[in-house]
Amino acid sequence: MDGILLCDKPAGITSHDVVAGVRRRLGHGVKVGHAGTLDPFATGLLLVLVGRGTRVQRFVMALPKRYEVVARFGAVSSTGDPEGEIVPTGVVPTGDLALPTGRIMQRPPAYSAVKVGGRRAYALARAGETVELAEREVEVLAFDESWRSGDRRAFVIECSSGTYVRSLIADLGDAYCETLRRTRIGTFDVGDADPERLLGLNEGLAFLPERRLGPEDARRASHGVAVPRFAPEDARTGQDVAAPGTAAAVVRLTDADGLIALAEPTSDPEMLKPIVGLRPAS
Repeated sequence: MDGILLCDKPAGITSHDVVAGVRRRLGHGVKVGHAGTLDPFATGLLLVLVGRGTRVQRFVMALPKRYEVVARFGAVSSTGDPEGEIVPTGVVPTGDLALPTGRIMQRPPAYSAVKVGGRRAYALARAGETVELAEREVEVLAFDESWRSGDRRAFVIECSSGTYVRSLIADLGDAYCETLRRTRIGTFDVGDADPERLLGLNEGLAFLPERRLGPEDARRASHGVAVPRFAPEDARTGQDVAAPGTAAAVVRLTDADGLIALAEPTSDPEMLKPIVGLRPAS
């Protein structure tokens, strides 16, 4: 009962509603969470974490996302989506738009889940309080227009975790997100969504590099004890599974029986320290 469920969230319900439905189905004794909120009006891929899967939330949430969005021009929304107060402006662009890519500074919308003084920004905004959120750096990997018709245009956006698509669209000028659909999270695709199929954690975390352990190191890792960073053959060849492009990459520790823990390099460059245990100690 540990793993990841790929769900295709419909419009009109919250991400919490999806989690609550899974919890009812599996039993209230099972831990259930999700990795990245979708607004009620939005649809698409929601990763629901089950059992020990809830322990890997931050690693899954850090994955890049892909969205398909239909923007309506000539009007603005107080929330950036159809659920807000819509004010027509009549300003509809013609021709191609400048669509930002790369690293950009973005201010989260007032109606967001960012916490301000311990309270959600959207709660403050709905209470009539002025919310001014700090800018943050995000990365837009791709921003392409797929069609246009009248005052509507469709876009495909690939972006880093933490990017607000509503803000990207609002920043185009006199526009808001009419529909929003998340189609990918890392290597997970909405086309593979099946709320009845629990993806095992080792398979679900395959985007992380793997360090295969022998029996004794596997036992040590299951107790949270550091293990050698290199397998003997890797030490000879110089292959470093722990650092594909970064000095602090997280890796999967596995053995013949599957996933043991997630680990990261320690101050000792020869060792990996388990940081998330995913198998009961034996």
